[in-house]
Amino acid sequence: MDLARKILAGDVRSVARLMSLIENGEAEAIRALKDLYPHTGKAHIVGITGPPGSGKSTLTDRLIEAYRACGRTVGIVAVDPTSPFTGGAILADRLRMQRHYLDDGVFIRSMATRGHLGGLARATNDVVDVLDAAGKDVIVVETVGVGQAEVEIVKAAHTSVVTTVPGLGDGVQTIKAGIMEIGDIFVVNKADREGADRTVRDIEMALMMNPARGPWTPPICRTVATKGEGVEGLLEAIEAHRKFFLGADGLRGKARERTEHTFMELLRERLSSRALDRAGGNGTLARLLDRIVRRETDPYTAVEEVLSKLGL
Repeated sequence: MDLARKILAGDVRSVARLMSLIENGEAEAIRALKDLYPHTGKAHIVGITGPPGSGKSTLTDRLIEAYRACGRTVGIVAVDPTSPFTGGAILADRLRMQRHYLDDGVFIRSMATRGHLGGLARATNDVVDVLDAAGKDVIVVETVGVGQAEVEIVKAAHTSVVTTVPGLGDGVQTIKAGIMEIGDIFVVNKADREGADRTVRDIEMALMMNPARGPWTPPICRTVATKGEGVEGLLEAIEAHRKFFLGADGLRGKARERTEHTFMELLRERLSSRALDRAGGNGTLARLLDRIVRRETDPYTAVEEVLSKLGL
């Protein structure tokens, strides 16, 4: 039985094997992803993002618990910083989720960013599709936690949850600009700390000053994830967002946005790879770079030369 069929049959080892093939860029992964794609598009994808120290891992752990109590299966894609020594994921506080590893209804995958900007690993969308095809009801993508660069999560998730905590300084500064624009739900975690009320007011003010908001008004949830407080309310807010956009056919637009992002990323990657292969043969790329350094040509003309060899 091939890899895709085993995954559709519920084989957990095959799911893990394909994810490793995806991260390593193996050709076998592409073949399996092509076979699995018609079976995707059913899961609800939830993104958890926000600045470092906002308790994203603990909150994700509590969400797993809450979803399982409702009888829903869960896939977790936890994107971590890359080790400068091994290139692998630095698991950090991912260990908090280890109590769920023996649950057949939960699949957890840690991934390294491997230098990819935006808080997500390059292969995140492919791994999400694998979990979707494997039948998970909800897929939670927890980003690496690098502040304002986290806006890429909106292209991968149906519902984007932005977390923050009191005491990070100017509340609006900690979640400003792009972060404020992508949040479907805002969470003030560690809400038992002093300054929680001010943080909530700062978010409310920032939302009122954003004229680009659509018909959905983002709720602000207070949680104390370490104690499990407020998690039920967050779950209700996520479900309310899902139902709202199902009714407004908004998830179709979200799905199109995610599809377009995946397609464009793949297209850029393939074109870049082919251009470099064509330009790099027999030392051509090195000579081209030398010409640019000597100011015999410029980078723009050099790129046009490379693209012309591809007929573009």
